[in-house]
Amino acid sequence: MNGKQLKNSILQWAIQGKLVPQDPNDEPASVLLDKIRQEKERLIKEKKIKRDKNASIIYRGEDNSYYEKILATGEVKCIDEEIPFEIPATWNWARLSNITSILGDGIHGTPEYDATGTVYFINGNNLSNGSIEIKADTKKVSEQEAEKHKRLLNSTTVLVSINGTLGNVAFYNGENVILGKSACYFNLMDNIDKQYIKHILETEYFTEYAKNVATGSTIKNVPLAGMRNFLIPVPPITEQHRIILGMVRLAHSINRYNDAQTKLDLLNNVLNEKLKKSVLQEAIQGKLVPQLAEEGTAQELLEQIKEEKQKLVKEGKLKKSALNDSVIFRGDDNKYYEQIGQKCLDITEQIPFEIPSNWEWCRVRNVSNSYIGLTYKPSDIDEKGTIVLRSCNIRNGKLVLDDIVRVSSSISEKLLIEENDIIICARNGSKRLVGKSALIRNLTEPMTFGAFMAICKTPIYEYMFAYLQSDLFFGQLRDVSNTTTINQLTQNKFNDFLIPLPPLREQKRIVQKIEQLMQLLK
Repeated sequence: MNGKQLKNSILQWAIQGKLVPQDPNDEPASVLLDKIRQEKERLIKEKKIKRDKNASIIYRGEDNSYYEKILATGEVKCIDEEIPFEIPATWNWARLSNITSILGDGIHGTPEYDATGTVYFINGNNLSNGSIEIKADTKKVSEQEAEKHKRLLNSTTVLVSINGTLGNVAFYNGENVILGKSACYFNLMDNIDKQYIKHILETEYFTEYAKNVATGSTIKNVPLAGMRNFLIPVPPITEQHRIILGMVRLAHSINRYNDAQTKLDLLNNVLNEKLKKSVLQEAIQGKLVPQLAEEGTAQELLEQIKEEKQKLVKEGKLKKSALNDSVIFRGDDNKYYEQIGQKCLDITEQIPFEIPSNWEWCRVRNVSNSYIGLTYKPSDIDEKGTIVLRSCNIRNGKLVLDDIVRVSSSISEKLLIEENDIIICARNGSKRLVGKSALIRNLTEPMTFGAFMAICKTPIYEYMFAYLQSDLFFGQLRDVSNTTTINQLTQNKFNDFLIPLPPLREQKRIVQKIEQLMQLLK
């Protein structure tokens, strides 16, 4: 539970009468609400407010059900299904409209702005944690323009955002402002503490209610009727004050808890990432699962991959240069050597760690083929064409297609992605993005990839993908990706990377173990 969740829980206890004890000497909320009705009648007679035709009284019947009586018509209906939770016997439910003298919103048009004006035009996004927040881009109007659109705001006014972002709350404290339509305002009657109402509007109870009554598919809007009908749990006025004081006393503890929880979450995230890296490092060093003699050797796997490459070259599916592999071996002097054609080079200093005897060190080119992506022009973009994968489509090792570009299928047909390909961000202005990758699974439609991306095709795609998440890969990437202007991984450099290769059946056990451990670390 984080600090916000803790505060939400405490707020919920507060409005259910569970935060502070009830005092039998408190004047019940029913008496408070009766006084409000009498005061509203006086204001109606003095023509200071209009009569609310939907004014009502909510009470509990002898059958323990909740009923609402509409005062204008005498109509009574059971509202058990609307009551969200139980409240103490000294409390009462009331519609928001029944404890306010007026409830409305700001202007629905656009006022005439005046850069030299003295009155600010505010909306829901100017309401924040009990205060009206004037921002650098808040528009201004003249006094004359403000007079046309003024609303009756006073010291009892509560403001709530009801359009777009829902539920921001502020009090009116004499600021020189006029309201836009996304700012709902209401003036509370006597004996309803605005701080208590603010706490109600900060609860998940109100948030969920607002979502349920809101209209609009993209921009949510809570209608004024929805605000008027919102059910308020009303405590005696003295208990309202105790609840407010209780929240003030708890605020420091909530903040301390939130700070501690934030630090703990950060520590857990750091630890989690270190454990993931440790798992991957153990995996590529042959320490995650035991070696089994019956699973053969990596040398046998390399021979199989080489034979498959030769076959593809004969079929014209691979260039002959793909056969220019090197062989890495350990000499009698315990040093590592690489045979490249007629040359034999000592590469002992390049080998980062020891691996099991049935594994082999090799270059990425020995077990894969890689390709740089497609260069396309603005004129190639076609909304009905093929998806072009870019760095923004790789997130946390997976493809995310919420921001896509498409190009003409005739442009992309030579560089189509296939199932089990690995796509890698090969070039970007940010070091953080270069090298991130995703394993292509369950292709739903044809896709290609952009010029800043690369594709790695390999028969050992699952193990290769694990290697591409490891510190060994990123360590080699750091050594080669920096240039004076941009961070990049070239095709030749990638092909030269060292990869520790296990036998194929051991690879499958390694990948399975990684998946099991990663699930535990979520």
